[in-house]
Amino acid sequence: MVYKIRVSLDNNSYDIHIYNKLSSNISISTIFSKKNNSVIITNDTIKNIILKKKYIYINNIIRNVPFFIIKDGECYKNLQVVEDIIHFLLNKSYGRDVTLIALGGGVIGDITGFVASIYQRGVNFIQIPTTLLAQVDASIGGKTGVNHKLGKNMIGSFWQPKGVFIDINFLSTLPRKHILSGMAEIIKYAIIFDKEFFVWLEKNLLKVLNLQEEELLFCIKKCCELKTRVIENDEKENDVRVFLNLGHSFAHAIETYTGYGKWLHGYAVSAGIIMSAYLSVQLNLLNKYDFFRIVKIFYNAGLPIKGPKQMLPDDYILLMLRDKKVLNRTMRLVIPISIGRVQLVSSVKESILLNSIQQCQKQIYKF
Repeated sequence: MVYKIRVSLDNNSYDIHIYNKLSSNISISTIFSKKNNSVIITNDTIKNIILKKKYIYINNIIRNVPFFIIKDGECYKNLQVVEDIIHFLLNKSYGRDVTLIALGGGVIGDITGFVASIYQRGVNFIQIPTTLLAQVDASIGGKTGVNHKLGKNMIGSFWQPKGVFIDINFLSTLPRKHILSGMAEIIKYAIIFDKEFFVWLEKNLLKVLNLQEEELLFCIKKCCELKTRVIENDEKENDVRVFLNLGHSFAHAIETYTGYGKWLHGYAVSAGIIMSAYLSVQLNLLNKYDFFRIVKIFYNAGLPIKGPKQMLPDDYILLMLRDKKVLNRTMRLVIPISIGRVQLVSSVKESILLNSIQQCQKQIYKF
């Protein structure tokens, strides 16, 4: 089964391909068979996995393409690694006709896209996401960048790929925690845009987590379609694209506070969405029944429903004030107002926000 979704962005348009074997896609085989200047950017973990015999069909496609290997982990998504990649490209005399191929999860996609956007003022790149989180979210939409010690994704650019090639076979290599991390982003899409999808997830959660092909393909396709619709209407986050940041203000604070990679992004998003939902209840925008359903689906997935125990409300506020959505020192937060609908709120009193974080962390749930 193969799906193709078109992302229509005038001169920046491209296709998302979703299938269950990389070599079955003619487009990707053609890209690699051309004698162009391609470089695969990946990490040491992925490189070791794809060299296994079970992925011989991938090796047959990429065997003649040079690799640049970075270490595995969110903590390596930084400017030093950007410098290392650029040094490699310059040292090998790659010109503006080079195509960078991101083979990996969100970290690899973000850093490869960022290098592509700035190397010789912009070169082509392709996304081959290997994690569930990257397949449903991070590889689509052209957000690229790296972290700074004071804030996540604070250095970056918008730079669309020339194509996204999603092979669900990669997911069988992932540790369970990375599947769960991707599930947090899937649930996020349902909460923001689609109540029917949320109901479907409530019924099919375990099937997706167990990587059953029919449900998994449906789920990935659904998220890609939802994100494509947003990107086409708001490529550079001037309007509705900000809704995709549901829970992310809290989540990025958690990741920055704990140290990049200590909390997986999806784990932080799970806790962050619940904090956003609890704040919405406190503002009398979200009813308690919908809040309970949101908490329960994350709980049933095996994701965190609270932030780090040692992190105080003041810690969140300090870090959230550095968030990219802050304008004129005013914090703007995306919160759910029902399942399938969200709202951007600003000027929430700090006392309300502090109390909401504190009370959310103290909540006791009985499922």
